[in-house]
Amino acid sequence: MTQLFETPAPVLAKTSDGHDFPVRHIFCIGRNYADHAKEMGAEVDREAPFYFTKWAETVIPSGSVMAYPSMTANFHYEAELVVAIGKGGRNIAAADALGHVYGYATGLDMTRRDLQLEARGKGRPWDAGKNVEQSSPLGLIHPLSETGEMTTGAISLTLNGEVRQQADLADLIHPIPALIAYLSRAFKLEAGDLIYTGTPAGVGAVVPGDTIVVSIDGLSDTVITVGQPADD
Repeated sequence: MTQLFETPAPVLAKTSDGHDFPVRHIFCIGRNYADHAKEMGAEVDREAPFYFTKWAETVIPSGSVMAYPSMTANFHYEAELVVAIGKGGRNIAAADALGHVYGYATGLDMTRRDLQLEARGKGRPWDAGKNVEQSSPLGLIHPLSETGEMTTGAISLTLNGEVRQQADLADLIHPIPALIAYLSRAFKLEAGDLIYTGTPAGVGAVVPGDTIVVSIDGLSDTVITVGQPADD
């Protein structure tokens, strides 16, 4: 039987020790820093994590030029710590969660904020605002053996050299083991899954020509230039 069409090759993220990490699913945690929840006009929920999903194809590597997307005039940066899953599982206990982590990376959850807020106001899904081409820039993934468990450490974002976001990983409302435990009750996590763990306060808009740098203590930076809108 002949194949109808060719499918894209898997998205391969890079690790700090020279390996390829095949990306499977992306889970993004919302409102996981109290000050960011407040700046978005939302209540701080400490009972259960809030999340949405994105396509693996939204991942682009640090150093890329990211096309400014269509249908928005308010494209926002969100700096994040990203957890890379190396061992799958379902109903993972928080105490066992670290055994499922391959490593960590810096990353960005870029957002068409105007479309997100419009959808939120109508009680609709956020896909148009969040699941956008090239909207999940990712730095090098550093293995857990290199970093150890990341529970504290400065996280910051600069825009054209000016600090716009600054916090500490200790400020996460739902820490990484709790996130892994929660997500694994709803889905069977698999090797290759990425968890974007939330963004601090200070989100804002970019325009073509801007340079974004995400830094987290102990990890490689994610550096992205915002380009012109795609013409294809």
